[in-house]
Amino acid sequence: MVADPETLRHQVAVRDFKRARREASMQQLMARITGKSADLLAYNEVCARLKVSDSMDLGVQEIALDAIVGSVGRYKDFTRSFMPKNDQAETRWVGVKTAVNDMVGMPPIDVYKVGDAYFVNDGNHRVSVARQLGSKTIAAYVTEVVSRVPLTDHADPDELICKERYLEFLEKTNLDTLRDGANLSMTFAGHYRNLREQIEAHQASMAERQGAPVPDVQAVTAWYDDVYLPVIRIIREQGILHNFPERTEADMYVLLSERRAQLEDALGWSLDTETAVTDLVKRSQTWRGAGVGVRLRGALTPLSLEDGPQTGEWRRRMLAVRHYDRLFAKILVPIRGIPEDWLMVQAALAVARREQGRLMGLHIVTETAQKEGVVASQIKHVFDKRCENAGVQGELVVTTGKVARTITERAAWADLVMVNLMYPPAKTPLRRLGSGCNMLIQRSPRPVFVLPGGRGSNMKHALLAYDGSPKASEALFVAAYLAVRWCVSLTILTVETRYTSAESMLLAQEYLAKYNIAANFVLREGYIGKAVLETVALHHCDLVIMGGGGFRPVPHLVLGSTVDLMLRECKQPILICR
Repeated sequence: MVADPETLRHQVAVRDFKRARREASMQQLMARITGKSADLLAYNEVCARLKVSDSMDLGVQEIALDAIVGSVGRYKDFTRSFMPKNDQAETRWVGVKTAVNDMVGMPPIDVYKVGDAYFVNDGNHRVSVARQLGSKTIAAYVTEVVSRVPLTDHADPDELICKERYLEFLEKTNLDTLRDGANLSMTFAGHYRNLREQIEAHQASMAERQGAPVPDVQAVTAWYDDVYLPVIRIIREQGILHNFPERTEADMYVLLSERRAQLEDALGWSLDTETAVTDLVKRSQTWRGAGVGVRLRGALTPLSLEDGPQTGEWRRRMLAVRHYDRLFAKILVPIRGIPEDWLMVQAALAVARREQGRLMGLHIVTETAQKEGVVASQIKHVFDKRCENAGVQGELVVTTGKVARTITERAAWADLVMVNLMYPPAKTPLRRLGSGCNMLIQRSPRPVFVLPGGRGSNMKHALLAYDGSPKASEALFVAAYLAVRWCVSLTILTVETRYTSAESMLLAQEYLAKYNIAANFVLREGYIGKAVLETVALHHCDLVIMGGGGFRPVPHLVLGSTVDLMLRECKQPILICR
């Protein structure tokens, strides 16, 4: 006997209910395993915690089923996806399901809207059936209630906690009324305390500078304008949220603040936020899938035979967060403590004054016990005193390690490395292999400013050795910066060889012309090193700017380079760029 259509619909509805119950059980099991809630939010609890106020009738609208995150009275009866949690719902659920094959013609449900999230007041079973049918939307009478911190359309218990903490933060600071459009929503519930502590610290700092108490309102707006917003602008310009799609701008601000504190603790230097941004971007983009062969090669290759960072990488990373403000605001100065080192420190202080920058002193010892020794203490005392007398901020760190590698690793946190050259690279390949200066120039992620015997100069007239190569182009960029910012006169030397034509000089001329920078252009033939030395003497240059050499490490070890010759023969400071 064939069942009548109504009986068939009822049987299908019962089968669908049982399937929905199994799915609900699976969701609850997975929630226990993963720790991620599968429950609906309770509307009355949300209203109490977010202190909702006025309401407004929006009429009938088609709303997304995925945006329904809670219920007024049935939040314990259904899972987050509105699958029924208990068998007692079968009669009502089957009755709704039997009445329709789809949701067409069903009366609208009744919901409250909080931000972008919806809570069912009437029609929970209709929502459940609609979800089981695979519908994407449903008709609803919508009443919007106003909250100072609206929910997202995927709100869960964690977000509710975050929103509650955010509301407390706003009640204490009134930041949303003081700064229109301010949005400090976070997915880290406990970090609003950190923001309040930052505001209090900023308020204390302002009071100390002004010599008078600072009102709370002034402290909040000053922190937002001068501390928080500049970091957010960098986050936006760098597109950092593309690498962290589930986080907010305020999340990233907190992460950067924490990363900055971690770096400062590890390095011993005070760091700016831009440094933390650069580090976070680099870490987020690092390829984590390096194979065993790559890791072994990194472990077994001598430092002097490793390739350095890509040409121009330092400029791209730095300018991305600092634009064309200051190229050399952070100057790394390795100090052994010999007299020539203090000549170098004086030269570094002169650069820092020009750049309104600071010195990052570094004293490297071989044993941990030496870090607290008399020599290290004396070096730190002299360094601090010289910085104080010069009116330049400076911090010296004492650490252990191999000299060239330690300088190279820490150079990433600076803008410029200044070194006192006492032992130039040797002429023979075997002795070049052990040259710490060669290792530093090859591997340094930042320009290296080499001072023969620690002696600086007035840096009024620079010679740029230019051959059109990428590294020479980086040197050209630096030369142009010095010409504009430091008013340094420029002489551009191009030496014709079988690899470099006279047309290379035209590239430099065109580049400088774009910025209205005057320069003296010299075209020579013959040996590059000899031409550079003779031109320096002829034009009375007191600074040489050049690229880091064209050979890769192994050919360089055998053949040497023009840079090696300059380091051996040139008496003027040499700024080497990559």
